[in-house]
Amino acid sequence: MNKEILKTDFQSLYNALLSRDDAYEGLAFVCVKTTGIFCRLSCAARKPLESNIEFVASIIEAKNKGYRACLRCKPEESKKPLSLLTARMIEELNKNPQKRWDSDAIRVLGIDESTLRRSFQRDFGTTFLKFAREHRLGAIVSDLENGGKIIEAQLDAGYDSSSGFVEAVKKQIGTSPKGIKFQRILSAKWLETPIGPMLGVADDEGLHLLEFAERKGLPKEIETTKKRIGAIVFRNHPILETTEIQLNEYFQGTRQIFNIPIAQFGTPFEKSVWAQLQTIPFGTTRSYAAQAKAIENPNAVRAVARANGSNKVAIIVPCHRVIGSDGSMTGYAGKIWRKEWLLTHERKFMPSQEQS
Repeated sequence: MNKEILKTDFQSLYNALLSRDDAYEGLAFVCVKTTGIFCRLSCAARKPLESNIEFVASIIEAKNKGYRACLRCKPEESKKPLSLLTARMIEELNKNPQKRWDSDAIRVLGIDESTLRRSFQRDFGTTFLKFAREHRLGAIVSDLENGGKIIEAQLDAGYDSSSGFVEAVKKQIGTSPKGIKFQRILSAKWLETPIGPMLGVADDEGLHLLEFAERKGLPKEIETTKKRIGAIVFRNHPILETTEIQLNEYFQGTRQIFNIPIAQFGTPFEKSVWAQLQTIPFGTTRSYAAQAKAIENPNAVRAVARANGSNKVAIIVPCHRVIGSDGSMTGYAGKIWRKEWLLTHERKFMPSQEQS
């Protein structure tokens, strides 16, 4: 199904319901007349007959029609709930962040590895084993940065030989365990949102990257960030915690302005464009031509478009608010349907005087 939300008719919505497509997340809900329940279109429950449903554009509309929220997909929550299997394994990871997971460890829990792989791919865009490996390394690096002993980190990580442990750290960090204290290391975290997981990367300087997992250029952006700034490991960081809180507030409609330090690298021209993006008011749009005029370089429309495309901090640096002069939804690497979703979401929560 084409996820660019240009026309919304009953058949398109019903097809999305049948395929559990999340393209209309937050934009449309299905109401089941026979049960009196309303759901997300991506709900995993058994699909009702076409004749027994109607679609509405908001939770308020569904409730006004007398429907109650589904207990399975929980449409009133700002985030899509993780699958039960994913949530269970994240709990296991949190119990012992340094545990070395493999197929045998998964099997001991009575879990099918292929089912677990699909669950994590669906929720985070990566496999469980890779997710666990990256988070285990983050815990190890944090211990070593704080003066932990290398031999203890090695044993905690499940490595019998020091050479194997050193090589594993070198491969991921670019230096030996001894050199970690002297190298700049960024922190990364997967952040859940109603329209897909986002990867946040930060250090004490600020937020360097915030991108949707599906962005094609994300692997290249990660490698470029590593080369220009430093290694990246998965672990928590105060700026990532603040980012997660403020993103949740944004998606709940209670936050319109972010106050998170931005530290993404770029040319002086790119930085001027990104700074101007942050002046576009919540729920409004601006054309690329207007952006060029705003930075006092009206002939640089194409350069402005390229700078918008190179923005590595989505939503907070709101490149989604820039559209074509004809009103078209163009130029969004996070996928056009997300751009329209974000703009529609913001318009819902604009103060009434701004909407008039």
